[in-house]
Amino acid sequence: MKKTIVFFLLTLFLGIVLQKNNIVHGQDLVKEVYVKEHIPNKDPVPYPYVREADVMWAKTVWRILDLREKMNFPLYFPTQPIGNRMSLIDVLLYAIENENLTAYSATDDLNEFKQIISLADVNSTLDKGFDTVQVRNLDTQLLDDTVIARAAKTDEVKQIMIKEKWFFDRKHSTMQVQIVGVCPIRMYYRDEEVGLEDATIQKKKTFWVYYPEVRDVLSSHEIYNRNNDAQRISFDDFFMQRRFSSYIFAESNVYNNRSIMNYAPGRESLLESEKIKEYLFNMEHDLWEY
Repeated sequence: MKKTIVFFLLTLFLGIVLQKNNIVHGQDLVKEVYVKEHIPNKDPVPYPYVREADVMWAKTVWRILDLREKMNFPLYFPTQPIGNRMSLIDVLLYAIENENLTAYSATDDLNEFKQIISLADVNSTLDKGFDTVQVRNLDTQLLDDTVIARAAKTDEVKQIMIKEKWFFDRKHSTMQVQIVGVCPIRMYYRDEEVGLEDATIQKKKTFWVYYPEVRDVLSSHEIYNRNNDAQRISFDDFFMQRRFSSYIFAESNVYNNRSIMNYAPGRESLLESEKIKEYLFNMEHDLWEY
């Protein structure tokens, strides 16, 4: 009996010593109550196979997600990474830099995925680079040119453009939608040289990414849940479950896929957007009826 107690106490003591040693040397360091394993090791749910012969009807639409809306806050915050938590733009930049995600030029209006751009081009669209400033030398009291790094202005990404395909699958008799591409939109003042009263907000499309290619990265990064820290979901879940708020600003058409603003400016564009949304909603019922 005494040998058993001594063996138990010795095992407990060794366990405590080893745990302290791991913490001191930074091995297996855990700063949470439990280890988060679900989201980091999660794989995206694969798309079902769709035959062309099963697609009775299809329509391509482009949407704008305004990150200043409350429902879309999880995509915008945090503006600076907090541990493993990142905003959508930071996750995309991480994937381009570390996961070999392909970025495409966004200068061809709605004709996406035509021209591949480099990481330097992506950083340029977010105004990341180097500045030369003059700093006084304490020894000579002269101004010396000093080069400092300028961080990417990710906090200026206030909107997200997504391209999606709506189609009716007659095999399953359901209307389906799949996101094809994602494009962050940067919003900033026109020029720092003009006064604030003369400055105008500029919108600049930064780059496109092919959504099926980035799903592996999005599914392994968690998104904030304002109600429960223990039940967070991934960015991919957020998009696939369509938890965002958005409005349609263009649909595929014969006029070079022109946007709604080209023919229905102002308040009329919002009404036209709702009209397209209602058309997509009614199409499924019409196919069932006829």
